[in-house]
Amino acid sequence: MRNLPLASLRAFEAAARHESFVRAAAELNLQPAGISQHVKAMENWLRISLFLRHSRGVTLTAAGKEFGAAVTHALAHIEVAARQLRPEANSRPVSVACIPSMAVRWLIPQLSRLRAAYPDIKINIVYALDAKTPEAAGADLLICHGIRPSAGATKLLNAETRPTCSAEFLARHGPFHKPSDLLACDILHDETTDAWARWLSAVGIRSAPKAGPVFADFNFMIGSLISGQGVGLCPTALITDELVAGVLVSLFEQASDTDKAYWLIEAKGLSREAKTLRDWLLTTRQGTDGSITPLPASE
Repeated sequence: MRNLPLASLRAFEAAARHESFVRAAAELNLQPAGISQHVKAMENWLRISLFLRHSRGVTLTAAGKEFGAAVTHALAHIEVAARQLRPEANSRPVSVACIPSMAVRWLIPQLSRLRAAYPDIKINIVYALDAKTPEAAGADLLICHGIRPSAGATKLLNAETRPTCSAEFLARHGPFHKPSDLLACDILHDETTDAWARWLSAVGIRSAPKAGPVFADFNFMIGSLISGQGVGLCPTALITDELVAGVLVSLFEQASDTDKAYWLIEAKGLSREAKTLRDWLLTTRQGTDGSITPLPASE
């Protein structure tokens, strides 16, 4: 708008918000007379009264209230846009809430490549705990496990689990020709015995597995598996490196938890850096379904 007295808009907005020339002057470090002059300039340009002046101060007219609300809203949008462009606005770390197994087995190993690609992005990784949304975890992004938690969740990896052991354990205690052969093995459990019950049921076995240690964290169980202490159910997508290297062996192709996955959920109003990290994670996710053809039982 040509010749709009832009310098007077800020003074008018403060005066309208406080409905006081004195308080507006204190906020903007001006004299009340200066605020009055700016407001008068706006009124002259608009050809309408924005304030009613009286001995005890000023009162907004109906037009002044409407215009004041519009200017306040517009200035707030301009301030947000300006803050997004300032360098210090781009230095806020991106916070990712993640369950420990996914953080240790998948996310953290990717970070060196992320830092190489985006050295200016700072990342904080925090525990997801039982959070169902990024906001509940106080994070920009949330990586969780289970059945799809919401329509906005994006799948990162599948969570199909299969019986797994070390190559050393297989050599000492194998071969395992059929799932029922595992009933006599040392069985390792992740958090509860429920996962094994689901897998055995999926392959038609109603017998309970042999009692074994229960680990509070999947990463503890992986350490026990690698050291040859038994057979555990593992999400195949999280142990691909060990499977390819032959350190661990997937014993059977039959999987349980086929309805579960690792999901990425984003908070509302992501920063530019958080959006970059989100997109990078989605392009980094494993392209296959995570299944590994097991070694023949005789190997």
